[in-house]
Amino acid sequence: MNKFKFYFILLITTVTLFSCSKNDDDATVEPIRDFQTQYNEEIEDIEDYLKENTFTVTNAPGQTSDQDVVISKITDPTTQRSIISYLDAPTYPKLLKRPVKLHNVDYVLYYLVLREGVGKSPTNVDGVFASYKGTYLYRTTATPSTLTVSQFEEVVHPQEFLSLYTTITGWGEIFPQFKSGTNTVNSNGTVTYNDFGAGVMFLPSGLGYYNTGSFSIPAYSPLIFSFKLYEIQRNDQDKDGIPSYLEDHNHDGYMYDFRNTTEYPTQPADNIRYADDTEKDGIPDFLDVDDDGDNYTTKFETQYIHSSDPNKTVRYYPFDGVLVDDPTTPFVDERQGIPSYDDKKVEKFDYTTPGRKRIHLDNTYPPAKK
Repeated sequence: MNKFKFYFILLITTVTLFSCSKNDDDATVEPIRDFQTQYNEEIEDIEDYLKENTFTVTNAPGQTSDQDVVISKITDPTTQRSIISYLDAPTYPKLLKRPVKLHNVDYVLYYLVLREGVGKSPTNVDGVFASYKGTYLYRTTATPSTLTVSQFEEVVHPQEFLSLYTTITGWGEIFPQFKSGTNTVNSNGTVTYNDFGAGVMFLPSGLGYYNTGSFSIPAYSPLIFSFKLYEIQRNDQDKDGIPSYLEDHNHDGYMYDFRNTTEYPTQPADNIRYADDTEKDGIPDFLDVDDDGDNYTTKFETQYIHSSDPNKTVRYYPFDGVLVDDPTTPFVDERQGIPSYDDKKVEKFDYTTPGRKRIHLDNTYPPAKK
């Protein structure tokens, strides 16, 4: 009897597993939607949202609520301004647009600047210490004429820096348009932030999660993030001793890696897309361990050992030197930035001349081999 029951259970289990497997094989997987078609639908929704809603901002310097923004439906058009009415306003707050070329789509990315900030701007590969609230925009089949917003995340007290190189594309496009603020460490160990950049970004899903969604975010959802940029962190993606923001040679705050993409050729005719790629090999300098292609790594070219140092400690030249040498560091001359190599290819270094061709970019170090 026990043996019969055993084989009966085994048979039922086998049939069940087979049935589940067959159903999985027969399941219909939705193909990825066309980027341009999806964007055309979403930009209409985003612009409708900007026309139908207004916002209020809390001004409370030194408080956590400073620059909190609440977006709400317009109920009295005579007294409430729409978000879209702030487009290109002469003063803050102002709504701006940033064009972004991706997926063979000319995206228009709207963002509301509540306050620009007074500190430094991150590049799109740096880290940001920011509070934020994320919502997504959608229409239901029951009420297709009504735009609905649902919150999926809120971080009031951030605990870590987030790299713009690994976050969604929209973050990397918008945060460089803002600046950090000032901070004061209080006696109880807390930090008070003031004058930080604050705003709201309105992202088509192609600059967010697109067809994958994320946790509680449905696929193909336009995203709205309100945010406050407290601090920035300079990253060094290729670990060559030079922070990535210093490898942004055209100083526009944006660096990209277009390798292994179908829409950008390896060597575009105008080379504009490789403005931050010294040797034009398709690898931007912030990811290239040999920026000038001389077969000597950037890390090797920017390090030195002081001849009088008994410990033979390996150190790195700063990108640019400072005006005064620090007497407390006997084996470091802070005035010496990354040197250039002499035109005659002898060890004669120039550490200070403005506009010099630094050694890791000159394609001449060490002397050319015969």
